[in-house]
Amino acid sequence: MRGERFMRERPIRVEKEAMMREIVAALESSDYMFAFTYTGLSVPKLKELRAVLKETNAKAKIVKNNMLRKALEERGWKVPDTLVGPTALVTGTGEVTDVVKALTKFAKANDKTAVKGGSLSGNVLSASDIDVLSKVPPREIMLGMFLGTLAAPMSGLVGVLSGKLRSLLYALKAVEEKKGANA
Repeated sequence: MRGERFMRERPIRVEKEAMMREIVAALESSDYMFAFTYTGLSVPKLKELRAVLKETNAKAKIVKNNMLRKALEERGWKVPDTLVGPTALVTGTGEVTDVVKALTKFAKANDKTAVKGGSLSGNVLSASDIDVLSKVPPREIMLGMFLGTLAAPMSGLVGVLSGKLRSLLYALKAVEEKKGANA
């Protein structure tokens, strides 16, 4: 009887260890982590969420909160206080703003879902931080704005210098016309 109980418990422990390894591996290969409430989502909606995230090089995995806490602590990341209720772990690499925009758009389209919080470079992000991050323009637009800011003084200098050259040309043209009239 006692051995039978041990045999029932053993596979559960192995399964939990495997789940823990999966969570740790996902966190180690990721630049960020977001906790997402998936309450009320049907299986087709979860597939839709995963398809949306796949386009941004991110993945969603349903996890237990206590395992996620342990994995975050093991990685040295701070644990968000919002880890309560059903949680989907969103991890990935690449442009974090694209992932956040996709998550917030999906959450707005599905009433009972929400981004609980997350971690970016080891720093805890609240739901309001993530909302602000979702409003940041894409990287390409930010780079364009930066280059425009850098180029503005140079284009102003070119305008001033070309204006001085035009003034000089007009003065020389007037002198030439005056000499041509006197000759």
